[in-house]
Amino acid sequence: MNERVEQSHFVRRCFVVLAFVALAAVVYALGQLLLMIFSAVVLAVILRAIARIYMRFNLPEGVSVALSVITLLAIIGGLGWIFGGLMAAQFTALIERIPAAIDATQRQLDAWGIDYDVRQASRDIGAQLSGLSSRAGAFAASAGGVATNVILVLAGAVFFAAQPALYRDGVMRLVPASKESVAQAAFEDSARALGLWLQAQILSSLVVGVMTYVGLTILGVPSAAALGLIAAMLDFIPFIGPVIAGIPAVLIAFSVSPTLAMWTAVLYLGIQQVQGNVLQPLIQKRSVDLSPAVLLFAVVAAGTLFGIIGVILSAPLTVVGFVLVQRLYIEQVLGKEPKRPGPPAKVETADTTPAPAEPVEAPALNPSTGSG
Repeated sequence: MNERVEQSHFVRRCFVVLAFVALAAVVYALGQLLLMIFSAVVLAVILRAIARIYMRFNLPEGVSVALSVITLLAIIGGLGWIFGGLMAAQFTALIERIPAAIDATQRQLDAWGIDYDVRQASRDIGAQLSGLSSRAGAFAASAGGVATNVILVLAGAVFFAAQPALYRDGVMRLVPASKESVAQAAFEDSARALGLWLQAQILSSLVVGVMTYVGLTILGVPSAAALGLIAAMLDFIPFIGPVIAGIPAVLIAFSVSPTLAMWTAVLYLGIQQVQGNVLQPLIQKRSVDLSPAVLLFAVVAAGTLFGIIGVILSAPLTVVGFVLVQRLYIEQVLGKEPKRPGPPAKVETADTTPAPAEPVEAPALNPSTGSG
């Protein structure tokens, strides 16, 4: 009898392992599609945040979401109209300057006696970026092009933002009744962590972009506005993004003078210190407390599995994954208290001061037994 029970447990464990392997295979095969869905969810969080502003004026939810879409498109269009010409000219000049900057850097290194092939290094970096984007490019071509994917993500984001409860309830229907409360808590924590991360990350990117633009302008580096925009956009990618953003700036500065390149590198190093020691702790405090090593290897893993789209979405994917691990594994399997997104709640300490002792009244004397 015991042998049958052990065999039954063994068979169930084997089926569980096979189920996990099959799930991993499906996720890998449909990775690009799942990333598109996740991109739509991230954009839906932004739309819901804007829609909540309109809801404060007692507008219906559907109208608020529609206004949030119009507002977001208006912001993007307005920025494009105001800075589009300037940015296009600066990006064109930046692209034209890069080959000359590489040659100038190579000549300077040769003059210093440093045996390093900058031209080959630039070709290797280009090949690596091409390899990262090959899978994403192949998927985009098979799905009808990049424009089609963008439209699908935008449409999905609008649907998710307009009726989030509909899709959440649809997923909850797949969860056993005994685990609905756990799944609901995981959903709520994931949405809250993602929203808080987006708010803090947008603020961080704006600060990094402005600091880069102002610093490069003071130093006199050409195409400062384009380089500042690149720094702001790549700030969404932990660790790797700021390093990639600094490479073209230093190369362009080298085309002017080695001294300017040195000061440009110092500028980017200083901004990186501000980002790592001030802005990044702010993001972690407002969302989830992730260690730097976890973020770094998450970027590498996402890039290896899903290409450049995975690299771009590595930070929000890690935030959501961290929350799910806390809720579904730390709490449910290990029975420990999970870390929740957002600032830690203030724990009110109980008043341990002993209450003053109540005065004890002397017992009244019984007249029948008292003296006198």
